[in-house]
Amino acid sequence: MGDLGRVPVGIVGASGYGGVQLVRLLLEHPNVKLTYLGGESSAGKPFADIYPHLNFATNLVIEAIDLDQIGDRCEVVFLSLPNGLAHQIAPTLLQKGCRVLDLSADYRFADLQIYRDWYGGDRTDHDVAARAVYGLPELYRDRIAEAQLVGCAGCHCTASLLALSPLLKQGLIIPETAIIDSKTGTSGGGRQAKTNMLLAEADQSLGAYNVARHRHTPEIEQVCSDLAGHEVMVQFTPHLVPMVRGILATVYATMRDPGLVRDDLLTIYQAFYRTSPWVKVLPSGIYPQTKWATGTNLCYIGLEVDPRTGRVIAMSAIDNLMKGQASQAIQCLNLMMGWGETLGLPQLSFYP
Repeated sequence: MGDLGRVPVGIVGASGYGGVQLVRLLLEHPNVKLTYLGGESSAGKPFADIYPHLNFATNLVIEAIDLDQIGDRCEVVFLSLPNGLAHQIAPTLLQKGCRVLDLSADYRFADLQIYRDWYGGDRTDHDVAARAVYGLPELYRDRIAEAQLVGCAGCHCTASLLALSPLLKQGLIIPETAIIDSKTGTSGGGRQAKTNMLLAEADQSLGAYNVARHRHTPEIEQVCSDLAGHEVMVQFTPHLVPMVRGILATVYATMRDPGLVRDDLLTIYQAFYRTSPWVKVLPSGIYPQTKWATGTNLCYIGLEVDPRTGRVIAMSAIDNLMKGQASQAIQCLNLMMGWGETLGLPQLSFYP
């Protein structure tokens, strides 16, 4: 497929960590042509001035955000912006006929009151939000394929939900007993300078943050409730660990049938994810490590059962900037366009 046959794609908010992953992946995607990079504070700068290592890969310049220009030049637009900005842009782009993938939280919630409660701000785009599809392909593949607007799943949410979903869908656990302990690298905090992300602050240290009030909690609960068929609350605690990339989520829950053993659950998970090329259920007794997923769209899942407590322990590892952000958005794009789910995405990490 030559350039004439490629789908023109733009990124609004290209200069952050999520944006640069998108640029790198889209430049190598065989079916798209990157035609627009947009941003406010960096407008007028060549993208390679911000990321010099891409000097030989693209000569694109970051442009001011002009919705008419974007609508004329792009069939697909990725919005890689801070929370609260995408909903000001997406409705116009949709009217112009663009497909939109939002990497922020703006279009992840079916109920905008939940968004207001956790993120604040006023919203007038109820009709648009009602059409948005939650961007976790392993659960909502068919809906994503029909969507014009996708609210891509959060990073902690992706890791947590992929670990939890088979248990909830099959009714194997008491949903309210679910406890999620999630650990993430510092890139999840974005590219802007923050004191707690300084090397001197974050290195040689491990700590929880936003305990009992992290904004990914209602997002996880929304999907858990959908899977369980009734309203579910979970306990979610994120931790910052001194590494750049990766999330490891460990989920604990009480089983309805304490007679189930690890191999039973492995069989159930393998069946649940049999059509999901990006989820790898590990063999008995093997537990996931973040390094295995680095630079890929993969999610590794390991399982254990504690017969003493009657609990299942489900563990998942992803790259927070990839399966937790940019590459998952491209996985959604592939579905929206009717392409193969693995097209243009790296499938094996570099190790170690």
